Amino acid sequence: MAKRKEENFFSPENAKRPRQEELDDFDKDGDEDECTVSFTNGTSTLTAAEVGIIESIQLKNFMCHSMLGPFKFGSNVNFVVGNNGSGKSAVLTALIVGLGGKAVATNRGSSLKGFVKDGQNSADISITLRNRGDDAYRANVYGNSIVVQQHISMDGSRSYKLKSETGTVVSTRKEELIAILDHFNIQVDNPVSVLTQEMSKQFLQSKNEGDKYKFFMKATQLEQMKEDYSYIMETKERTKEQINQGEERLTELKRQCLEKEERFQSIAGLSTMKTNLEYLKHEMAWAVVNEIEKQLNAIRDNIKIGEDRAARLDRKMEEQQVRLNEAEKKYKDIQDKLEKISQETDARAPECMALKTDVTAKKRVYNEAEVLYNRSLNEYRALMKDDEQLCKRIEELKKSTDQSLEPERLERQKKISWLKERVKALQDQESSINQEIEQFQQAIEKDKEERIRIKREELDVKHTLSYNQRQLKELKDSKTDRLKRFGPHVPALLEAIDDAYRRGHFTCKPVGPLGACIHLRDPELALAIESCLKGLLQAYCCHNHADERVLQALMERFYSRGTSRPQIIVSEFRNEMYDVRHRAAYHPEFPTVLTALEIDNAVVANSLIDMRSIETVLLIKNNSVARAVMQSQKPPKNCREAFTADGDQVFAGRYYSSENTRPKFLSKDVDSEISDLENEVENKKAQILNLQQHLSALEKDIKHNEEFLRRRQIHYRELKVKITESISEIRELENIEEHQSVDIATLEDEAQENKIKMKMVEKNMEQQKENMEHLKSLKIEAENKYDSIKQKISQLSDLADPLKDELNLADSEVDNQKRGKRHYEEKQKEHLDTLNKKKRELNMKEKELEEKMSQARQICPERIEVKKSASILDKEINRLRQKIQAEHASHGDREEIMRQYQEARETYLDLDNKVRTLKRFIKLLEEIMTHRYKTYQQFRRCLTLRCKLYFDNLLSQRAYCGKMNFDHKNETLSISDMVNRRIAMDMILKMADSQRFRQFILLTPQSMSSLPSSKLIRILRMSDPERGQTTLPFRPVGQEEEEDRS
Repeated sequence: MAKRKEENFFSPENAKRPRQEELDDFDKDGDEDECTVSFTNGTSTLTAAEVGIIESIQLKNFMCHSMLGPFKFGSNVNFVVGNNGSGKSAVLTALIVGLGGKAVATNRGSSLKGFVKDGQNSADISITLRNRGDDAYRANVYGNSIVVQQHISMDGSRSYKLKSETGTVVSTRKEELIAILDHFNIQVDNPVSVLTQEMSKQFLQSKNEGDKYKFFMKATQLEQMKEDYSYIMETKERTKEQINQGEERLTELKRQCLEKEERFQSIAGLSTMKTNLEYLKHEMAWAVVNEIEKQLNAIRDNIKIGEDRAARLDRKMEEQQVRLNEAEKKYKDIQDKLEKISQETDARAPECMALKTDVTAKKRVYNEAEVLYNRSLNEYRALMKDDEQLCKRIEELKKSTDQSLEPERLERQKKISWLKERVKALQDQESSINQEIEQFQQAIEKDKEERIRIKREELDVKHTLSYNQRQLKELKDSKTDRLKRFGPHVPALLEAIDDAYRRGHFTCKPVGPLGACIHLRDPELALAIESCLKGLLQAYCCHNHADERVLQALMERFYSRGTSRPQIIVSEFRNEMYDVRHRAAYHPEFPTVLTALEIDNAVVANSLIDMRSIETVLLIKNNSVARAVMQSQKPPKNCREAFTADGDQVFAGRYYSSENTRPKFLSKDVDSEISDLENEVENKKAQILNLQQHLSALEKDIKHNEEFLRRRQIHYRELKVKITESISEIRELENIEEHQSVDIATLEDEAQENKIKMKMVEKNMEQQKENMEHLKSLKIEAENKYDSIKQKISQLSDLADPLKDELNLADSEVDNQKRGKRHYEEKQKEHLDTLNKKKRELNMKEKELEEKMSQARQICPERIEVKKSASILDKEINRLRQKIQAEHASHGDREEIMRQYQEARETYLDLDNKVRTLKRFIKLLEEIMTHRYKTYQQFRRCLTLRCKLYFDNLLSQRAYCGKMNFDHKNETLSISDMVNRRIAMDMILKMADSQRFRQFILLTPQSMSSLPSSKLIRILRMSDPERGQTTLPFRPVGQEEEEDRS
């Protein structure tokens, strides 16, 4: 059979008498596919159908058409022809939708609102169905015709109006429409009744034999039978579940029935129950005694264990007290040493200053004595030279008898006068130069001392600069990760802790560093709190020693051996913070460290309380106010110490200045800190540069002064030589006398006086030398004392630094031991409270035992052995009492007990009968369904044979051959034929002529002019669409005006 999609045909079975019709396929030969609609009336005669025929259809604002129709159809064969766009597809779609079909069944859209013409708010469809004859649907209500009107809104909703022949609205419910269609056997969603363009393409062009098989199953309603069978099987399974539930209910009803029967039979055993009740009471009395005795034994065992533990806690407290005393003694010893060093340093400071002043004074006295000695030595040498000259002159005068000339004498006197003036001028220069030399020496010594001081200051500034640069780097790193402020390895260490905790290596996750877990209420107190907590800010807390060992192992990855590691505090984690109100310091103006911090984690707060007693440390910003609060008056209650905003530590009798100038860990404004630190680094660099420049200038001044000193010393020596030579020359000239005028006796007297002077000067020199030696020894002694005291002060300072560190460690150790002591004290107190409570409970239980034994003897004098517990016996007694009470209550109404028993029995038997009936029904249903399934298979086989027979018969009439193969196992259908369009059309007309009770509507773009003239054939031609035309009128052609209403 040639493949065409032009004319598609389908004829359903009659609702009352199923009829299998043939399906002829056509191939495509035009611009638009052909579609077929086939409707069946309710009679099997070969006359025109009287019910279920579509008489007319009219469309308004449907799809792209403003108005179509009304179209009037014949009762047998109808061809709707027209060019593309004339409205054929709209008519077919309207038939499907108007008779209740879904939008998706039309293959023209997924929603009804898509069928409303653009620009309009709604669409209307009106379909008239024939309703005549004996099989008419509610003929007395609808008459000879049923008008189905459907209104489609823009939102996709639709409403129905089912009208009678006279136009009266009979119903608006869709259920009524479904009933009408079922009565007329019209199936708009069945491709056998309505074969759309897309369905024909799918069936004709599909190479999938499974799709064709599904088409066959749906067309023959075998698919519905199969679905009904599945539904029945599901119902059977649900019925089985009901049977199971009924059997469970039967078990419960049977139990209730047995209880009622037991109650009925228990009236006779009332006396036995009373006897049993009395015996149970006896057992109950001694069972209570047994349980109290067991409780007493357990309490005594607990008390013994508690006393042993209390003893162990006492020993631990004693050991802890010993360790605390040792730690306090060590702290006191270090503190005393540090105090002694401080006092000694303070005591030696005035002595050092006095010794320095004494050394300077003695140096000056020694230098003056040395100058006097040198002057006397020079004078002695001059006198010796004069004595030699006098002696020589006397000898010469004695030998000389000649006279000298007067002019020579006058010349000598004149020269002597000139030489004396020259000596005086030279001596003045000598004195001036000597003063300059002393000034240069003093300036050089002062510059050298200044140079030493500058070098020390430069070294200190360099150390500070290096520290500030490290701190600046840490601050910059902390901008991206705040944890880096506590050490460069802290983020990695915390990640390792998290990973270890996830792996289950920790009992509780360690907390730390503690500085990252606290927040300041007042940023100005950051330095004070850091000075107080010190290394605790970098510490970690562990729940137990096992966790501590794990944390130590993790720290070994990040801290090499020999380097400082963060402290680890081991203390049991608690969810609540200590109540320290009874031991905390209080001041109306100043906070404690505890109140100045925001601490969310109770573990952190408890650790700082244990380790540093932060509830007893006050924070006072002003230094003088801190001194006044702690030293000038009695410190506040429970206050041990205080810290100032500068980080200074203030005790009741001591004051220690802080070495730090800014906080390292707790500063919030990191940018400001970085800016200040950068400025300070620049200032330190500038300070170092200034110091180096100053040092260079000092070096130049020292060299310059030393050069000037050297020159002045040389000049001084030259002046000395000139003075000495001038004096010698004066003396030589004065000693030259004329022989005749020379008085030898005078010269001898002068020589004698000169010797006396020499002896006096020599004696004075010896005294001055002795004095100078004495002053020198005093100067050396003073210098030695000054150097010694300086060295001692330096040694004391060197000793104080490690002692401060030891003091801090000792202080931490004291706090740790105190915390341990408090821990054991609290444990002991808690344990003793529990122990005392147990003892009180023991006393109460002993009294209770005496009372219960007394009561038991009153109930049963002889003690009996009881194996059941009091609770079980109590339940049995209550149950037995209830039975006895029930028996007493029902003893006079035997009929009521009987009635309840009969009702329970009847309910049980009724349900049992229903369950049995359902079981029989299930068994019968299984037999019927087995038979039905066999019948279904036989019916399917008959339909298959019938289809093949019709197929072969239709082809053989035209001397053609084809083949149709069914495979029910794999659910496939294969068809092969050689029928062309003309032959197929003839077959359709022949089939229609043989089945005049059926209506056929075929839509095609071909003219159908070659069809023979017949009253059974009506051709409806659609007008070609005109430009701008909104209404497409319907014009009959040939016999189109005729209508067979017979």
